[in-house]
Amino acid sequence: MNTATTANGQRASRGDSRSAKSNFDIYREGGTTRDIRVTVNLVLVARRWRSLLDERLRLIGQSSARMEALAAILNSPSLSAQVDIAKRLRIEGPTMTRMLDTLEADGLVERLPDPADRRTKQLRVTPEGEKVLSDIFAIADDLRERLLVGVDHDRLDQLNELLVMLTGRLDAGLPE
Repeated sequence: MNTATTANGQRASRGDSRSAKSNFDIYREGGTTRDIRVTVNLVLVARRWRSLLDERLRLIGQSSARMEALAAILNSPSLSAQVDIAKRLRIEGPTMTRMLDTLEADGLVERLPDPADRRTKQLRVTPEGEKVLSDIFAIADDLRERLLVGVDHDRLDQLNELLVMLTGRLDAGLPE
């Protein structure tokens, strides 16, 4: 049962329809629930991490979005189609196309014709792209190390398991 404490100290629980308040009512009164805290904290951590990473990557003319695209292409099995990379990154095709246009113009990615389907382009990171991605990783690794210093490995493993499970649920579509 999910219990919550409102700002005035009242307790409310999910599952007890006699006294249960909605999350909105609890939040409006200055309270919170475990569920609200988890989702708000997920958003805040992701937003702050991306902001900090982008701030540092701008110094070398890069961004976290470019990092994600380059890393997904580099880490894909052999040559992967543009649509597969977009799905892996959970972004729309037109967004991926714009990103690839800039990466290709900067000489970091090549689009190669797919011998089996001329409508499809396969992607490959260029040697310059690998160098840039290595520089990006050096910055991200430093930040990540400083962020996670002192966090127990078992705790990180549990967090990763939870995040993978939540991602899977979101990808599968939430039940009605």
